[in-house]
Amino acid sequence: MIVNYDKIKKLVYTEKSNKQLAEGKYHFSVCSSCDKTEIASLIKKAFGVEVEKVNTINTPIKTKRFKGIEGTIGSYKKAIVTLKKGQTINFG
Repeated sequence: MIVNYDKIKKLVYTEKSNKQLAEGKYHFSVCSSCDKTEIASLIKKAFGVEVEKVNTINTPIKTKRFKGIEGTIGSYKKAIVTLKKGQTINFG
């Protein structure tokens, strides 16, 4: 069985996600076609941890201005992965 690890794009690191790390919640940017069970199995295989719950959010396109020039920030799918108590992911 071939596992496509490219569906987990990156770790989303914000103030809110940093506070939730103490609760065992990790935020990832994932492929828009992934569902919750697929995300849970990918995290389990990639990092060797037990996943308790997965919440997904589709973030919309946002328009921003920088020095008078208007641009857009693309939309993406974010997954909030809750691990079982006592487990962590080591990125180092």
